[in-house]
Amino acid sequence: MAVRHSRIVDRVLTRLKLKQLRLLVAVGKHNNIQNAARELNVSQPAATKMIKDLELDFEVQLFERTNRGVIPTPYGEALIRHGKLIFAQVSNAAQELDDLNEGSSGRIVIGTLLAASPQLLPMAIEKLLHRRPSVSIKVVEGTNEVLMPALKSGEIDLVVGRLPAQRHRSDLEQLQLFDEKILLVARRGHPICANHKLSFDDLKSWGWILPPIETTLRRQLDQFFVRQGQYAPAVAIESVSYLTNRAVLQAGDFIGLMPAHVAAQDIASGLLQEIPWSLPIDDGPVGVSFRSADQLSPAATVFLQALQDVAASM
Repeated sequence: MAVRHSRIVDRVLTRLKLKQLRLLVAVGKHNNIQNAARELNVSQPAATKMIKDLELDFEVQLFERTNRGVIPTPYGEALIRHGKLIFAQVSNAAQELDDLNEGSSGRIVIGTLLAASPQLLPMAIEKLLHRRPSVSIKVVEGTNEVLMPALKSGEIDLVVGRLPAQRHRSDLEQLQLFDEKILLVARRGHPICANHKLSFDDLKSWGWILPPIETTLRRQLDQFFVRQGQYAPAVAIESVSYLTNRAVLQAGDFIGLMPAHVAAQDIASGLLQEIPWSLPIDDGPVGVSFRSADQLSPAATVFLQALQDVAASM
């Protein structure tokens, strides 16, 4: 096995061309060699030969023909994924050099989930800018289902927030920063807050703001709802937007779930109020996910340390 691996690596390092990888990614996108060849402005026979050369070099079949077109095999999917990562890294390198040329001290793209937005992320960014004042920062908000594939493909450097379920952990490193309690909240003066001996039956008639169905927190809540006789809220809004959730809660009689650090400032200022009912959900780990420490840029490494410093102070 080691001999075969060494043979393939030696051959690929000598013969592999980026245009082959571009074609590979294009075939995966179109499921059609002719359309992929047109995108790269090469002939179809040339494109077919490039794919065959890749298969010979890696000693695997990359695609199979079906009635749905040319479909990647598991080997093809793996190589396409690595190809996308290579191109993302080339783009990141070009961007970082451009930033340095313009006087910036690097660039970092941060994915954020709701649990990181109000305190952890802004405070870590402030520390980063104190240590590297001219760094270029881009923040992308979303769920793990959106952010983790972008992290794996190199479009995002780190993702900060509630750590993902097991299915997202392959090929990633995770650093837990703290455990986050989930609160049930409503607007100040909501009728339900006057009852200090609430049961779940008291919550059933109200509309809920829920995390999206693909999140770990939502799955935990749905499992609880099933145990309560297949309960479903009469009105439910799915949202990960903190500003939207806060506005909806203030405007009406919805109840919603929020991480404690997210709700803390609005509870302290009187905009929201904690509903006195303990959610049957364990505290969730909040942290940072990244591909590996040796793949982080200098700016991303400084930001990772800033996150740890802020979490320690929280």
